[in-house]
Amino acid sequence: MSLDPAVVDRVRDRLVAEGVLPSRVDVVRALRDDGVLLGADVLLAEAERLHDELAGAGPLTSLLRDPAVTDVLVTSPDEVWVDRGNGVERVAVAFPDDRAVRRLAQRLAAACGRRLDDASPSVDARLPDGTRVHAVLAPVAVSGTCLSLRVPRRRAFTLDDLVDAGSVPEEAVRWLRAVVAARLAVLVTGGTGTGKTTWLSMLLGMCSPRERLVVVEDSAELRPDHPHVVRLEARPPNLEGAGAVTLRDLVRQSLRMRPDRIVVGEVRGAEIVDLLAALNTGHEGGCATVHANAPQDVPARLEALALAAGLDRPAVHAQIAAGLDVVVHLVRDVDGRRRWSSLSVAQRRRGWTVLVDAWSWDGVGPMVPGPGLDRLVARLGPLAPATGERP
Repeated sequence: MSLDPAVVDRVRDRLVAEGVLPSRVDVVRALRDDGVLLGADVLLAEAERLHDELAGAGPLTSLLRDPAVTDVLVTSPDEVWVDRGNGVERVAVAFPDDRAVRRLAQRLAAACGRRLDDASPSVDARLPDGTRVHAVLAPVAVSGTCLSLRVPRRRAFTLDDLVDAGSVPEEAVRWLRAVVAARLAVLVTGGTGTGKTTWLSMLLGMCSPRERLVVVEDSAELRPDHPHVVRLEARPPNLEGAGAVTLRDLVRQSLRMRPDRIVVGEVRGAEIVDLLAALNTGHEGGCATVHANAPQDVPARLEALALAAGLDRPAVHAQIAAGLDVVVHLVRDVDGRRRWSSLSVAQRRRGWTVLVDAWSWDGVGPMVPGPGLDRLVARLGPLAPATGERP
């Protein structure tokens, strides 16, 4: 038995009018005050459902509680998808109508301190628990309100965890640990959903506990297992278009905070200019992620971002070659598996920067050494794995 929709609407309106997030007890009280007569078990079940709609994530609550779920995607009221690490799959969850999806999206946006309505029909923000929220309202979203939730990892992964999961070969661990210990400047690259944030958090967790990490993000998602992390988060403009704090602003501020490592969660704009400047002025061990389809595409990607910020092409390549040491590239196979693909080094050729593989892995066989291996060994110095330890 389920409640009459009219009763649900009345109870919802009454609780919303109270101006605070209702507890389950509040929902039960409101139902009884409305004259609802149900058995105890049914009443509690309906109260739980209504509470999830008003203070939780409605029909998505159980999906968000699943520890295997990384993404929950609502395409239309009757079309919900999840990603459990093996690609997206449709689930038997539905909303009553688009009004319900829109109501949930607007409440989540409000919880992030953001506006979502016809005048501002999209939002990209982060909930207090770290969940990333992106929503687009109809009619901009043709099939109805689209809602995307990126669930934060419950705990920080280690390299050993990823080895056990088959995401990286065991023989690569020595090289990755050496890269971190040598304080090389690292870019973690890959396409959307390849695990760049997870990998960057893991690499930061391997930094010496004596180092001070200053982490700059558009939306705070990195959770390194490290005792000394300073986290800075960008801020969008308010309704009047004022008060914005950009990633570029924060990278500049981080230079004055006595960082041992400057970390940019995701480079996607003019902040690349300030990050490259930092890597070229004594700030060793800087780290960042950037979207790229292949390691060889990274210089062109950085060039495009820096050119848009006013840096000319020769200067971009000079700074990349001088400041960037290695690129850790990730891929997602056709079966949905996320894995490490290569470790590449940056070098200068005829005035331009190119990336050359030192190690690569196809996800099945052993690691394959590449033409950049000698250069990587030279950059690692005494921390490079001994010849006898190399695969």
